[in-house]
Amino acid sequence: MRLALTAATLFALALPAMAEEIDCTDPQTQTDMTLCAQADLDTADETLNALYAKVRERLKGEDQRLTALRDAQRAWIAYRDSECAFRSSAVDGGSAQPMVEAQCKSEKTARRSADLQDYLDCEEGDMACPLPAE
Repeated sequence: MRLALTAATLFALALPAMAEEIDCTDPQTQTDMTLCAQADLDTADETLNALYAKVRERLKGEDQRLTALRDAQRAWIAYRDSECAFRSSAVDGGSAQPMVEAQCKSEKTARRSADLQDYLDCEEGDMACPLPAE
């Protein structure tokens, strides 16, 4: 088991470099499709993390709201991961499973990023906006 975990870890670390060598506009193999899906997820995660940091910055000094944001984000991650595990369960154990799960996570992450961006862009006076005006 330790060897399998080590091999999986090494493969995961190599994914970004491998995806850069693949033409993700026209992946030809399941491995290529999986690597491209993972690269898309990595990009979506980077965007999400940047937006999350901006939201946290706007809430600086508001400890209760920062805690609420953190709790919401943790709950959202748990939802995303569970939902995508369920979505990919139809191909569980198959070669397409990691691709389907990464595609799902990428899609859900992009939606969450849009939500965070909406918070950053809400108009002053919007009573449903949890962020203070800039």
